[in-house]
Amino acid sequence: MYQLAQINIARMKGVDIQDPIMKEFVDNLDHVNQLAENSKGFIWRLKDEDNNAVGFNPLNDVQMIVNISVWEDVESLQHYTYKTFHSYFLKKRKDWFQKYGKSHYALWWIRKGDYPEIEEALQRLNYLQENGVSTYAFTFQKIYQNTDGIGDVLPKNENLIKK
Repeated sequence: MYQLAQINIARMKGVDIQDPIMKEFVDNLDHVNQLAENSKGFIWRLKDEDNNAVGFNPLNDVQMIVNISVWEDVESLQHYTYKTFHSYFLKKRKDWFQKYGKSHYALWWIRKGDYPEIEEALQRLNYLQENGVSTYAFTFQKIYQNTDGIGDVLPKNENLIKK
């Protein structure tokens, strides 16, 4: 059995999360996170002692925000992303964040009960950026179904973590 993992990443327009340009985003962060946690199909999300993920800095860049979560299936994550208050944040994304490469998010299947490490999630996003969609990392535009272990192994044993 499998569940869906996702990473999304953003480079803030502000110098850090306290920058005034980020105020509306920050003011709604707890609400959006609670909405995710209460959504059908939600399983887990990366969070710190402040109940969000903005304190994590795996790229050693205070302008970068990383979000990782796990869902029962693609449909649950799509509904949360595009059919709830979260969609407002997608529409306002350009107000707060700079463009980030070819894709600011990646999806992949993980074994039920597992949770992705930040390093693995970044590796999958970087793979998607450089190689396009595959069973290893995909997007809503081209979804790979969770059939018996696809996407468990990095193609060609490549190491693509960029910092």
